[in-house]
Amino acid sequence: MRHDELESALAGLAARAQLRRRVALSGPQGREIVIDGKTYLSFASNDYLGLANHPLLVEAASEGVRRWGVGSGASPLVTGHFTVQDEAEAALASFVGCSAALLFGSGYAANLAVLGSLLGRGDAVFADRLNHASLNDGCLLSRAQFCRFRHNDLNHLEHLLQTTHARTRLIAVDAVYSMDGDEAPLAELLALAHRYDAWLYLDDAHGFGILGEGRGSLAEQALSDERVVYMATLGKAAGVSGAFVAGSQALVDWLVNAGRTYLFSTGHPPMLACAILASLGLIQNETWRRDRLQQHIARLKIAVHANVIELKASRTPIQPLIIGDNDKSLALAGRLRDRGIWVPAIRPPTVPAGSARLRVCLSAAHTFDDVTRLLSGIGALSD
Repeated sequence: MRHDELESALAGLAARAQLRRRVALSGPQGREIVIDGKTYLSFASNDYLGLANHPLLVEAASEGVRRWGVGSGASPLVTGHFTVQDEAEAALASFVGCSAALLFGSGYAANLAVLGSLLGRGDAVFADRLNHASLNDGCLLSRAQFCRFRHNDLNHLEHLLQTTHARTRLIAVDAVYSMDGDEAPLAELLALAHRYDAWLYLDDAHGFGILGEGRGSLAEQALSDERVVYMATLGKAAGVSGAFVAGSQALVDWLVNAGRTYLFSTGHPPMLACAILASLGLIQNETWRRDRLQQHIARLKIAVHANVIELKASRTPIQPLIIGDNDKSLALAGRLRDRGIWVPAIRPPTVPAGSARLRVCLSAAHTFDDVTRLLSGIGALSD
């Protein structure tokens, strides 16, 4: 796109109610946020366990800064890797039931590294149509044949696997889908991976910390296999930042040597490894957080069931209210903001055309009264 086309392109987005603008918080992430001097009850964050501003994580990060400094100073293979990161990687691998793990600066970087290092020309990657953008970008940049199958359609996936002549095959899915909150059929996908000699790559950004007693989607279904590559982000339920990839020791050794976003990026800040270790302790020990989440989810489902707004089936903190029209979604989000409730309107291209929605994200930080207030606001939308 040329420079002189930018203004008209932005105007086109605005005309389709797809223009996005950032909001700036003037305080920490939490159940309440402050924007432009006004306090809102937030149902927008992926901070599912309420750990993003937890005092133990704040203290762990502060102590990490005092001991390790702020920046890592170099890429991990030069001098940018620290013993505290070894400790965090070992703890993460053990927690999710894998042999080894590797820290990344983001889930996006992890997805690009895995897909780009395991695949190339002459290979094929099979991806669910509702996968996150970072998975799609990783598939495209891998230079492998990019085959997309209908959402959670195992028959369609098997047909594609049957007809490929690729040397290396990889199935890539979100374990929990970020906009609908539904889940991939992992056991069946692993069976197909075995049948057709494929890798199975799981992006568990929204399952880690929540499902499987916090250990994630893979652990919940007691799946363990060396052909599985597991990735989870640490900026959602864990309340910190970055991501990790877990699997066999050989896989992690290969990523260290061939994962371009790992090789050619400055290392993960060591202070974050300190916060990750503290977060793991809370995820393991404070089971009441997941219990409270399930109580919130159950209340929301019961209350919205009789409402005119469609609620997607999800047992996760992601509870999308399907509206359909972009302008109407924005208008309804605005009405909730007028009541002091922040729920984002999600529109295409993030979701398919005609499925614009209010994406409600519940947190263990929310109280019973908070959810009551949300339900009252949602009920008013049909008036």
